[in-house]
Amino acid sequence: MGSDKDRLGPYRSKRDFDETPEPAPGKGGDDGGRRFVIQKHDASSVHYDFRLEFDGVLKSWAVPKGPSTDPGEKRLAIRTEDHPLEYADFEGVIPQDEYGGGTVMVWDAGTYRNLRADEGENSLDMPGSLRGGLIEVWLEGEKLKGGYALKRIEPGEKSQWLLIKMDDDEADARRNPVSTQNRSVKTGRTMHQIAKAGEEKA
Repeated sequence: MGSDKDRLGPYRSKRDFDETPEPAPGKGGDDGGRRFVIQKHDASSVHYDFRLEFDGVLKSWAVPKGPSTDPGEKRLAIRTEDHPLEYADFEGVIPQDEYGGGTVMVWDAGTYRNLRADEGENSLDMPGSLRGGLIEVWLEGEKLKGGYALKRIEPGEKSQWLLIKMDDDEADARRNPVSTQNRSVKTGRTMHQIAKAGEEKA
């Protein structure tokens, strides 16, 4: 396992922290936390950044259509660079001339547990699941609950995965939370309100 500095090298290299309000990595370290966060990000296109805390960082995927509560929906998820733990609380506006310029909302947040840790002699921790290309977690968020699987379908630096809702008691094909639940779980603001507040600060 690489050091915190190694894991966050790509994150640091893409950002000028004198210009962007995004958090610079702090002390890092793996405190055993099991947080997840989903950030709605209006950059070159609107997408949702799905992040899981382990290995002392936020492992991250960009989900163009956002998560679904319908087990019949398979949502593309593109692996992106690890983010520092401090990023879980970031909500604001990244300047347009900076990497990922646009508005960021904390769309959902909560805790998760690793469903593959309960498989007896076939149990896998989160790093092992990531390496093997299959992550299964139970989310306890404000908007999303229940089992979700991340399945790798194409390797590479920006590997492609599928984010799939498991067929459990929390599944609901009738819900469409990315369309109907449009406010931040952190501040209660809409994307428009976050963007306007960012303009006033500029």
